[in-house]
Amino acid sequence: MLKKTLLAAVALSVLAGSAMAQDVKVLRIGLDGSENEADQIRNTQCVADGLKAATGVPEVQIFPSPDYNGVIQGLLGGTIDIASMGASSYAAIAIKDPKAVDPILTYTQSDGSSGYYSIMVARKDSGIKTLADLKGKKLGFADPDSTSGYLVPNVALPKEIGAPVKEYFSETGFGGGHENLVLAVLDKKFDAGTTFGSGVGKWEDGYTGGNLHQMVNKGNLDMDDIVEVWKSPLIPNGPLMVNNKLPEAMRAKVEAYFMELPKKDHDCFKSYTQGDNKEYIKVDPSFYQTIVDARKSVIGG
Repeated sequence: MLKKTLLAAVALSVLAGSAMAQDVKVLRIGLDGSENEADQIRNTQCVADGLKAATGVPEVQIFPSPDYNGVIQGLLGGTIDIASMGASSYAAIAIKDPKAVDPILTYTQSDGSSGYYSIMVARKDSGIKTLADLKGKKLGFADPDSTSGYLVPNVALPKEIGAPVKEYFSETGFGGGHENLVLAVLDKKFDAGTTFGSGVGKWEDGYTGGNLHQMVNKGNLDMDDIVEVWKSPLIPNGPLMVNNKLPEAMRAKVEAYFMELPKKDHDCFKSYTQGDNKEYIKVDPSFYQTIVDARKSVIGG
């Protein structure tokens, strides 16, 4: 009798979890504006289709934002369910509300590493080759919530240039996302700018992953037109975040889908993670604690 009671309880628990997952009528994927909207939507559509099939949710919607903060606020407010962003964006959320989202997965590069680099580039015809050449010139950042495009340079550069960023450069500004920032450098709106790349592979390919690689693949950047002025220390790859307002059963289905994605549809995985990447690995908040601390010190809450 006891055995039957226990089995019935387990069955009811499984059914309840399944029912809660099925109660979710729509999943909403946020896009942070680091790349132009049309390309981001195209690169994410396969994920939306795959999630719909894997979770049984009737609808998966893609929500592009013009900037990082739009997705951050959506995750905080519960209007965005899933997003892949840089570690600084996660830190912004964790500082405001540690219980809002969980960082569940991150990807590894083709060489198995789980980090990338902030890369400062300048036009080759500018004659700028080193940080010393940039003293008194105009520096562009990608977005105030970008890890590689703002936070890490503001932490690491002062140690190398021996001065605060605002004192060393004549002017700083934002490009409106990574792609637009590189285009602004090419258009001479900035003397140099900070974007990101895997740091692995060939320079002419824009490395194996990251913004430079994406731009080369789309044909709107020739790496012969730019030079690498500076590269940061290794940055932990940004997390795939899931909103904790989703039922636990649904969060588990979402995680299972993404864990299997590199094996089941590697082209979709590479498209969504913006590079020739290898696989997803599990992470938790401790993986990003150094970035959370850095954001507190540079930007605050």
